Amino acid sequence: MRACRVTGFDRAPQLEALALTAPGPQEVRVRIHASALNFADTLMCKGTYQDTPEPPFTLGLELAGEITALGAGVRDLSIGQRVAVYAGQGGLATAGNFPAERCIPIPDTLGYDTAAALQIAYGTSHMALDYKARLHPGERLVVTGAAGGVGLTAVEIGKRMGAEVIAIARGAEKLAIAKAAGADYLIDAGAADIREQIKTLGGADVVYDAVGEPLYEACFRATNPDGRILLIGFAGGDLPKMKPNHMLVKNITAIGFYWGGYLAFNPAPLKASLAQLFDWAAEGTIKPHISHRLPLERFEEGLELLRSRRATGKVVLEP
Repeated sequence: MRACRVTGFDRAPQLEALALTAPGPQEVRVRIHASALNFADTLMCKGTYQDTPEPPFTLGLELAGEITALGAGVRDLSIGQRVAVYAGQGGLATAGNFPAERCIPIPDTLGYDTAAALQIAYGTSHMALDYKARLHPGERLVVTGAAGGVGLTAVEIGKRMGAEVIAIARGAEKLAIAKAAGADYLIDAGAADIREQIKTLGGADVVYDAVGEPLYEACFRATNPDGRILLIGFAGGDLPKMKPNHMLVKNITAIGFYWGGYLAFNPAPLKASLAQLFDWAAEGTIKPHISHRLPLERFEEGLELLRSRRATGKVVLEP
């Protein structure tokens, strides 16, 4: 097998040939057909992601493929079955062994690329907006980084849930992508009056913030009393400057949300969310926007698309 390996945080990842071992107890071997890149992969290269394993390890948080071998004790899966896997690591490879409990069967009508691409991005937005923020129909949702991997899914799912969606992204091209995903209003991230524009539209009931500063400040000041702010990520590079006294006065709730953490302490809502998303995708009611498809050999090009924020939607590698 071939795999994209991180051997040290001071060295660039490299594509290496590795021996393909038998799956251990409660594991399955998967022939990987597609893996999706995430901004977290760029952080794991440097050792700055919260769940970075010790080197050496294989990059790639999410994948989809076909089961080719079963380890001892695996009962609910079968050889030849098509599955999606949130692996945490190991996805940027031609094959790998993964815990059976992390495999979710995918419908026959769903492509491997779609199944790989929707797990983290759509899973994050669906659970954040539904399970955590309790977004209601008719509420006003503001999404930062609205043309990015997770931001675009927040626009799409928020609209499906009946919200009025304000998308914030940089430049006409990215705003057009957010518009196509269902955004009702568009704000350029480079504008000097973001707070005023949101307030003019009625203020935010829920903010889905995948960027951090400087957008967080403008969105927070435009959040209505009893609003909720979802802290999804910090693609802008700077952590939000929290003002708890202002949050207290306006009864605003800040909600930290890390999708992958639920696998460790409460996997049931995560798996239920993914099953719902796979059904929606198979029906065609949601469709991940894949901006780039690359062979495994061009993984570094894919990572740079994320670092430079030139990707719109997901970057998928197809071994």
